Amino acid sequence: MRKLGRREWLLLLLLMGTLAVTSLLAARAFRRAAYWHEHRDERIRPWMSVGYVAHSYHVPPPVLHQAIGIEPTLHDRRPLKEIAAQQHRHVDVLISELQQAIIEFRKSHPPPGGPPSLNGGNFR
Repeated sequence: MRKLGRREWLLLLLLMGTLAVTSLLAARAFRRAAYWHEHRDERIRPWMSVGYVAHSYHVPPPVLHQAIGIEPTLHDRRPLKEIAAQQHRHVDVLISELQQAIIEFRKSHPPPGGPPSLNGGNFR
């Protein structure tokens, strides 16, 4: 077996680096997919953002923004409790409005992967 030259070592290092980055990105994608699979139709909580609720329930964010009377803005990560406080309303009222909007949206747009579960009865 012959010794590797400088060029071969460089190519080997590049290959190893590419494999490491690819592995990290694949692991990250798998973790995200597993997370959202487990958090589908999650009970709406005051710490959640409108975007989080939209992602969990597979509802477009503008539908939920309209339901609670706020302008859709890019990357709005305010929790529901903060939005409710800014609107001088109780967070439970805001959550009820989101739930009603989800129900109305799902009447004509069933979620992917089967019939709507509305969190198996935890949709309060």
